[in-house]
Amino acid sequence: MSTTQKVTGNIQPPNKDVEILKQNFPNCFDKNGDFDFDKFKTQLSANEINFSTESYGMDWLGKSYARLLATDETNTLLKEDEAFNQKEANATSENLLIKGDNLEVLKHLSNAYYEKIKMIYIDPPYNTGSDGFVYEDDRKFDVPTLMELSGVSEERAKRILSFTQSKSNSHSAWLTFMYPRLYIAKHLLKEDGVIFISIDDNEVAQLRLLMDEIFGEENFLGQISRLTGTPTGQGTNGLVSEFDYILVYSKSSKMEFYGLPFNEKDKNIYNQEDSKGKYLTRPLRKTGGEDRRGDRPSMYFSLASPDGEEILPIGPTGYESRWRCSKSKYEEFKLNNLIEWKKTKSKTELKETWKPYLKFYLEGRLKQASNLWKDIDGNKKASVDLKNLLNGKYFDFPKPVELLQKCIEISIGKENSIILDFFAGSGTTGDAVMQLNAEGNGKRKFILVQLPEIIDPKSNKTAYDFVKNDLKVEIPTIFDITKERLLRASKKIKEETLKIKILEKQKEIKDLEGQLNIDQKDEKIKEIEVQIKELQKQDVGFKIFETMPIWDDYNFEAEELDAKQMQLFDESKLTKEDIKALLITWKTNDTVPLTENFIEVDLNGYTANYVSNKLYLMDKGFKTDTLKTLLEKIDSDTNFNPTTIIAFGYHFESKNLREISENVKSFANKKSIDIDFITRY
Repeated sequence: MSTTQKVTGNIQPPNKDVEILKQNFPNCFDKNGDFDFDKFKTQLSANEINFSTESYGMDWLGKSYARLLATDETNTLLKEDEAFNQKEANATSENLLIKGDNLEVLKHLSNAYYEKIKMIYIDPPYNTGSDGFVYEDDRKFDVPTLMELSGVSEERAKRILSFTQSKSNSHSAWLTFMYPRLYIAKHLLKEDGVIFISIDDNEVAQLRLLMDEIFGEENFLGQISRLTGTPTGQGTNGLVSEFDYILVYSKSSKMEFYGLPFNEKDKNIYNQEDSKGKYLTRPLRKTGGEDRRGDRPSMYFSLASPDGEEILPIGPTGYESRWRCSKSKYEEFKLNNLIEWKKTKSKTELKETWKPYLKFYLEGRLKQASNLWKDIDGNKKASVDLKNLLNGKYFDFPKPVELLQKCIEISIGKENSIILDFFAGSGTTGDAVMQLNAEGNGKRKFILVQLPEIIDPKSNKTAYDFVKNDLKVEIPTIFDITKERLLRASKKIKEETLKIKILEKQKEIKDLEGQLNIDQKDEKIKEIEVQIKELQKQDVGFKIFETMPIWDDYNFEAEELDAKQMQLFDESKLTKEDIKALLITWKTNDTVPLTENFIEVDLNGYTANYVSNKLYLMDKGFKTDTLKTLLEKIDSDTNFNPTTIIAFGYHFESKNLREISENVKSFANKKSIDIDFITRY
């Protein structure tokens, strides 16, 4: 099959919801592809599904505009920092740091990383009035265009454009800013994925309603209250705030939290011990709010005490309670020696009586995370740690590494999953991922996105001087600090955590070598040597990509590509770097991850780029001999199996494109590969 695509200026997030509707309700779309909602309602009503005339929801000035931004095309390309990415520490890394407007970046990622992200953490602007948040929008809609695209009245369109163009920090502006980013973020999450969002009192109520609308009220998992250690609001008429919050939502009901390891205080309550280890006991009789027989009648049954006495689960005032488990489960516990009988006497009892207890062993036990986090480092400690790492204070309220580690531990555990943070700031998320991986030999990956926000020397001279003088960057931005933090964190992890672990492993080998008559001694040494190699290969690098504007005159307004329109853009001005940016942008839109590298393929002197069964023909000079070599290679090279061949139309003459198309279509290759040919602009 041969097609022509106008992709470069039309990259936008995929709308899988519309695809599902088209698949299941094709009769509800007209010939122009527009959805007929009345027909849809009629069809569902026929199946006894009623539509409510009233509903609870959220509305604000700019909501229709926010929805438009969520599905609008990008106006950028992606390019690679080749010099940085080719360094030994970064060449094979699967971590990413991306410079650019996070809305643009999210759209670029939306195909390659669709349902690939397990956890998202973001620390967006809190909109306090003093954190510098203002809504800025570079999309140049006029009133008639906005009315047409979003279906709003002229008066409402004028009001929306007024705040999008006036650096507003109203609630409406903040919600308009957040909506499209969260909408796309949801589509990037795996079905069992989860998102954590730090926020404070200023916008927590609005954010909760916004998340209910985007993620669904049923997917709300909780609101964590975090003790910051940094009181704010002194001198105002309100209460001093010592907390901020983290809203937690899942993509679906498939998400399950992991348990957390016990700290020393938790371990102290396991104050009994036997041959199996430390344990504690809890009464087998259910206590608390669910201790009535009527709640679970199957859990009300008699047991025989060690003296043969019949024991029933009776409450302290004589009411019938219940046990913690069913009779069959009790027998299982008893078989595994998890039941312990004790003679006890309560305040209301006159004599000692036998009572059954259930054992809980410490080994292997984890605890469920709560919604009150007061046992982790506060913001002051995070500020000190970051100041020590960077030799100066450049961020006022960085999040603690321990906070991110806890989010990762309860949502990902030891899975080799991807964590996304598209408000990277000081880079805490990347630091936390690298540290956790180094400590437990994990393989989690991170994607961080940070806007190259220019640092104002008047408001933050220390940061400005650090980037300009120490890092030698001509125009200092926050991104430069994010990058430097990751570099220094990586170096510290290699020189401290990983070095110590490797030395410990080498000592284990030395100890084993010095011992005699050890079973499977050589195998144990080889196993430790493998562990050392894994530690040495630990991924503490990252690759850098950034957005760049699409060329001003690279556009298509006509419905069809004709000879006249082909002259609208002068391709001769494109540099090698421009072509590489096109390649990266296209491959990402073609669902190929940014960390998957191209393989250069030599076709009799013509260089093509191959990745994930896609072959890109970007250069000029493609000839008949090149085509012949290409077809022969498909037949003869077992590692070369392109299912799609994509040609950059500007660099081919029409006759070349026809020749490739016809030959690919008629080519009966020995591998029986069905090959699509695409001419792309």
